[in-house]
Amino acid sequence: GEITHPGPDSPIGPAIIVFINNDTGMYAFHGTPNEELIGQAVSHGCVRLRNEDIMALYQTIDLHTPVEVLP
Repeated sequence: GEITHPGPDSPIGPAIIVFINNDTGMYAFHGTPNEELIGQAVSHGCVRLRNEDIMALYQTIDLHTPVEVLP
């Protein structure tokens, strides 16, 4: 229920790429200032990346690029 914006001190890092936003929730790729948490189940289903990786991905993909998330 709380809105968090990307930024240098944000828990979602400098950028966020939302790939699902529907009645069940919002799921995204995003950066993190806490790289030690990458790969751990500490969020609400988002995929955490190193900040430099989310910025590279953000600059590479186009709007409406299909995303498939596998276990």
